Amino acid sequence: MIIHGNRFTLRPDADAAQIEEALESLRNQGRVIPSVKSFVVGRDFGGEYEWGATFMIEDLQGYWEYLVHPAHRNTDQVGLPLVDKFASFDITDDPDPEMGAKIAALHQRRYDSDATLTQLVSDLGEYKGSAAPGAHGER
Repeated sequence: MIIHGNRFTLRPDADAAQIEEALESLRNQGRVIPSVKSFVVGRDFGGEYEWGATFMIEDLQGYWEYLVHPAHRNTDQVGLPLVDKFASFDITDDPDPEMGAKIAALHQRRYDSDATLTQLVSDLGEYKGSAAPGAHGER
């Protein structure tokens, strides 16, 4: 099992309607992407971020389905322009010592095939973690 998570802080100029659209798009990912087994979207307490989302996914094949699903792409388009700081993480009970590199490779494959997404990510004030472009999640 893989839990993919995002933590983020929004730009000060993001308005309430835009924020709700982005959060609803994250919730929609959990509802409509078949490989998502469960999800949580909400406030992030106890750290430097305002919001967070986690998605439980069974395996790497499901993770790829999650990454390229149109619902996820919609969240990128409506949400990333509102984000100032973003961090992604993955937690897994899979004993494969290469799992982190395999997850990072899926993200890199997605960036390599989508220049618009890569630009959206490049425009963020800060982006780190498993989904960040570059070698093994570092940018």
